[in-house]
Amino acid sequence: MLAIRLVSGPARPDTLVLPIRPEGPDGPATLVPTAAPPGDDVRTEAVALLPAARLTGAAGEVREHLRPGGTPARLWLLGVGAGDEHDWRIAGAALARAAKDETHITIALPDEAADALRGLAEGLLLGSYRYRLTEAGGTPALAEVDVVVGDPEALAPTLESARTTAEMTRLARDLTNTPSSTKNPEWFAAQVASAASGRAGLHLRVRGPEELAAEGFGGILAVGGGSASGPRLVELDWRPAGARTHVVLVGKGVTFDTGGISIKPVPAMKLMRKDMAGAAAVVTATLGAAALGLPVRVTTLAPLAENMVSGSAFRPGDIVRHYGGLTSETTNSDAEGRLVLADAMAYAVRELKPDLLVDLATLTGANAVALGKRHGALYSENDDLAADLLAAITAAGERAWRMPLADDYVEYLGSEIADLHSSPDRGAGSVVAALFLREFTGDLRDRWVHVDMSAPSWSDDVHGELVKGATGWGVRGLLRWLATLG
Repeated sequence: MLAIRLVSGPARPDTLVLPIRPEGPDGPATLVPTAAPPGDDVRTEAVALLPAARLTGAAGEVREHLRPGGTPARLWLLGVGAGDEHDWRIAGAALARAAKDETHITIALPDEAADALRGLAEGLLLGSYRYRLTEAGGTPALAEVDVVVGDPEALAPTLESARTTAEMTRLARDLTNTPSSTKNPEWFAAQVASAASGRAGLHLRVRGPEELAAEGFGGILAVGGGSASGPRLVELDWRPAGARTHVVLVGKGVTFDTGGISIKPVPAMKLMRKDMAGAAAVVTATLGAAALGLPVRVTTLAPLAENMVSGSAFRPGDIVRHYGGLTSETTNSDAEGRLVLADAMAYAVRELKPDLLVDLATLTGANAVALGKRHGALYSENDDLAADLLAAITAAGERAWRMPLADDYVEYLGSEIADLHSSPDRGAGSVVAALFLREFTGDLRDRWVHVDMSAPSWSDDVHGELVKGATGWGVRGLLRWLATLG
């Protein structure tokens, strides 16, 4: 990752970045007052450049100006829009891309810099993210960023929070981007063990196939039964002293999804390495909570399985007995995510008895049909809980929309031979999947949130702080929300 350092004045003013903003709806951009104003000559030159370059100050607008023989030798003007955290995040990502051939840059921030710093740092660190398995091609040269602020010591915690959030989001992206030729349930569990190692207050348990069978995790075993790589259940627990609230996070961890016997067409299968993005998000959010010392107990459950086709794969029409005893009839083996989640949620309710239960899952294609590529679909019967989580997601720069849990669709979950039908072909797909999961929430039904985040877990293009590929969606929103529960 980029090294970001807080300073009270430019130590190496070879490349200086000055923020600009719109002056009005029709006017040119104007310089943003900063804690350490530039020299008069630089300021005069920058002011003259704004109208000449037709700069608007919109968030993410970047312009480089060469000053041969001058100090600084390069002057960058960076649009920060409204100057809020969101626009600074966009600006930071745009700067990381535009200045990738620099080795070091210095950027001046305004006096009231906490939101600006958080947005800028996250944007720089997330916009500069790359995932490659080849050494071919050039790599960005930008390695160091000095941020000029009025009081570096006072803002150090803000930078540390932003850095940790970005680090965990990048780890979630790495886990999700990893090809499934490497990433199977055992590998994923090993990555969690490595990341959690040495972190005080973290406790890890990984159940293998034998333990899952002995304890009755029938959904995880069914989905993972067709693969040569056996399923796992990761249980990662952050237990800070004095925590008054216990949250369980559950994340779908299907490390590759062929659709099973109900096999997917090739276009729908080629990106199914991302079908464990929910597990990546909740695991890294828990690691982030530990790194930040958040005073809330967080237990993450990541049910991991590879949904493959073989003689031992579960069949359409099979009856699955879930943890706790409920049975479900599944007539579509490509509706597998809800089966592994159901086991983990039932275990959380029965054994862990938390105060709040939240699950994240790349669950349905219907998420994108309803909301497009950039919004998660959020379901809850608790208005306050839904509002709080939505507010945190939005503040963190992610997007979600609350969807209805329509009770008139519950009849579609009826089965003549099991307690539930897990894959009915009627009703709105994302809603029906959420209603199925609700059946496993027990007395936590009114303290549960489900987020179908299949669509925003992957980006097809570069925009804002996102690059092509895995987005790490959910990590930032969860960390922002968990920080409010202490």
